[in-house]
Amino acid sequence: MQHILVIGANGKTGRIISKILRDSSDFKPYAMIRKDVQKPFFENLGIETRMGDLEEDFSDAFKGMDKVIFAAGSGGDTSDEKTLEVDYKGAKKAVELAEAHKLQKFVMLSSMGTDAPSRVEGLEHYLKSKKAADDFLRESKLVYTIVQPGGLTDEKGNERVEITKHLNKQGQIPREDVAKALVYALELERTKNTSFEMISGDKDLKGEMKNYK
Repeated sequence: MQHILVIGANGKTGRIISKILRDSSDFKPYAMIRKDVQKPFFENLGIETRMGDLEEDFSDAFKGMDKVIFAAGSGGDTSDEKTLEVDYKGAKKAVELAEAHKLQKFVMLSSMGTDAPSRVEGLEHYLKSKKAADDFLRESKLVYTIVQPGGLTDEKGNERVEITKHLNKQGQIPREDVAKALVYALELERTKNTSFEMISGDKDLKGEMKNYK
């Protein structure tokens, strides 16, 4: 059974990821959290936790891990400084730690729009930080997958999607479907060392990822 560190586990998408991994026979999740008060949620689900803050030293969280899913994000409403600390510097440190601990794969939750951050008014700094983190991961020695979804919703997922390298249109997608894509990416060979955008559509999620070109 592979040990998976979930960074950003206490966020909306991170909690879904942790539950999916818990229910899998192939993976054991470890939720990285910043505060003790966040522990009970995961303990009640039977999920182990690791303490770690992206703005501090979180190297201990990587001990004994096989792969990592980075689902942390400051969101578009935080200050530019906070966004830089979490979305770029925090992700950069995570990549460096994953390399140091020789993890087998790094799966990154990014965002659509990183190819042209200046086109999305109000989110320029957020998307620039995400792009810098994505590029740092691409240039690392790690095996990786970068998932770049459209706007996230809290609707129930149905695993019906549209996936390609550049969609050239906007759209939304349930967090549940994005979480499943991140978990599928831990194993699927065709998504190795690549990135793709995704929104809701009419094609099967796992099938599209298995046959991704």
